[in-house]
Amino acid sequence: MRTTSSQKIKIGLFVVIGLVILFLAIFLIGNQKSMFNSTFTISGTFKNVNGLMVGNNVRFAGINVGVVEDINIISDSTVKVDLTLNNKIKKFVKKDAKVSIGSDGLMGDKLIVISPGGLTSHEEVKDGDELAAVNPLDIDKIMGKLTRVADNAEKITGSLSSIFDDVAQGKGTLGRLIHNDKMAKDLESTVASAKTTVKNVNASTVTLHEDLKAAQSNFLLKGFFKKKQKAKQDSIKKVQQQAKKDSTKKADDAKKAQKEQEKADKQN
Repeated sequence: MRTTSSQKIKIGLFVVIGLVILFLAIFLIGNQKSMFNSTFTISGTFKNVNGLMVGNNVRFAGINVGVVEDINIISDSTVKVDLTLNNKIKKFVKKDAKVSIGSDGLMGDKLIVISPGGLTSHEEVKDGDELAAVNPLDIDKIMGKLTRVADNAEKITGSLSSIFDDVAQGKGTLGRLIHNDKMAKDLESTVASAKTTVKNVNASTVTLHEDLKAAQSNFLLKGFFKKKQKAKQDSIKKVQQQAKKDSTKKADDAKKAQKEQEKADKQN
């Protein structure tokens, strides 16, 4: 069967399209894996990688800058993750940078997030360096704690419901107070009496203050208050005089000690 020229053209087009798709796929995959860029490798050690897989992205400042190259189990509580990064970001990543595991969106793939560092070191990372790792939260432990909190909240809610039921049925002191009109009236009467007593005390205090002021201006008692005032002033004056004497004595003692010291220095 002879092949016509139109069939040859179709075959040629299919071959060309296939090659274009192949090269495009190689370019996209190579660009994602940084195959066409100069790269360097760093690592981090985690207790749990939470589903991180080889080939997942490495993100720095919100930009994909590399991939997870390899994941190796070192021990039952240690997992080493090797990262291949674009060489262009090396100058921005410092020795004290940290690596952590995040998610690409709420339910997206796991990825590695690099913090730039620079707080305690300004030296940039080198090929093969191991950065400090921030271990992800243990979701199972968090869910366990939330479950216990929910159980406790349910118990508290049940207890409060029982208390409110007892109050509604008139049980307990509060229930009897709410449902017993006589107790409520007695309580109101007690509160009213207490208010009246407080008012009377306040009024008596004002009256006593006014009586004292009047007594001070009274001719017969004026001498008594003057004596009290004079005694108070004399007491203050004595304290001031004694303080002055003590101060003068301390100054004299200091001068005397200084002279004796000067005399001793001259003799030496």
